[in-house]
Order: sequence, then C-alpha cells, then structure tokens
Amino acid sequence: MTISVIAVEDDRRFRAGLETLFAHAPDFRLAASFGSAEAAFEALRLAHLKGREPDWELALMDLQLPGLGGIEATRRLKRLLPGIAVVVLTVFEEPETVLDAIRGGADGYLLKQTPPAELLAELRAVRAGGAPLTAGVARTVLDLLRAEAGGAPGGRSRAPGRLDLTDREQEVLRCLVQGLAYKQAASRLGISIDTVRAHVRNVYGKLQVHSAAEAVGRAVRERLV
Repeated sequence: MTISVIAVEDDRRFRAGLETLFAHAPDFRLAASFGSAEAAFEALRLAHLKGREPDWELALMDLQLPGLGGIEATRRLKRLLPGIAVVVLTVFEEPETVLDAIRGGADGYLLKQTPPAELLAELRAVRAGGAPLTAGVARTVLDLLRAEAGGAPGGRSRAPGRLDLTDREQEVLRCLVQGLAYKQAASRLGISIDTVRAHVRNVYGKLQVHSAAEAVGRAVRERLV
C-alpha cells in the first residue's frame, strides 16, 4: 500500500532532497511539497472548492517556517484533516519545543539529520500506529514529562493512576510510550495486530485522546504506566 505524503519545508535544497527520497521509495507517493504552511492550506482550500478531499495521509512539517509556524500549522491541519498524521521534521531538539509540538497534535518528532532509510522506516511506523521520537529527543522529553508528573505538594511523587485501564491496556500503552509500532507491540505481547488495535482504541477512549502522541504524553504526565 502506497502512503500519500506532503512536505511543508521552506528550505529549497532540503525540500528537493525529500522529493528525491520519496521518488525512490516505492511505498510512498509525494502528493505535494510546499514552501510554507500558507501554501499548503491554500491548496487544501482550492481542493475543497472543487469538492475534493485531498488524499494526504501523512505530512512532514518543519517548525521554523515563514509566516505561520509549524506547531500552529499542525493544529490547523489536524482540525481540517483529522485523519492525517503529522510528523515534525526539524533541527530543534529542545524538550519544551518537542512537547509543544506533541501538544499541538504532532504524531511524531524527528530531526533532519535522521538517515534517509531510518526516516522512511519511522514514517512507516507512524502509519502502523507508532509515535516516533528521535532517540535523544525521546529521552529528554520523557525526563521532562516525568519531572512534570512528579511535582506534587511537599515534593512527593503521585502514585501511578489507571483510569480504569485493564492490565493488557496498560501493557499496550507502555508499548506506545516506548515508541513501538502495532506490529512490534503485537510481537512483544504475543497477541495479534488486530487485538493491539482494539486495545489502542479502548485506551484512546479512556484517556480521551486521539493519537498515539497524545496518549504517550498523558501516560507519562499522569504516571499511567
């Protein structure tokens, strides 16, 4: 199955590199590339005027864009196309920036120096239900989230919560926190991918979230795993 991708990137050379990368990846199709978020939203507006819904499945989003920034663009794009996955691809790795992007709806956060083969693998994982974070970014962000979660009166950490999650749902949620795709989670837990998907749907409902990234953020903040 081919994954339809758009790229929102103002650096022409880097954008050209992405175009070349996807041209040689048979399971991806670059539907469009834009030099600004405004250009992407204009293309979306024109498609809607013609009565068409773009088949965009995944967006690569830079953060430092001219005009509308990548985090706000992510929020708007997710509102307009709820089914699209947005992966931030940037040079910024400060934990606060990563958290802002995830809270804005990003489904993953990768650095531009990610090797091409690894980048494609991470994007495949997104479509399979994973929430990729570059390894170094993941460590610092999880540390920050744990610090936020542990801040309680008197300096004592709160006890782990459950929100009525079953033991299996907690195990599946733990796999999401670790960045595993559904197939990897199924292999680790010894269950089918369809069963993993069913547990993830239940987890999303109980946590009142709509993406793996949101689930990961809430799980760590509230010490659910």
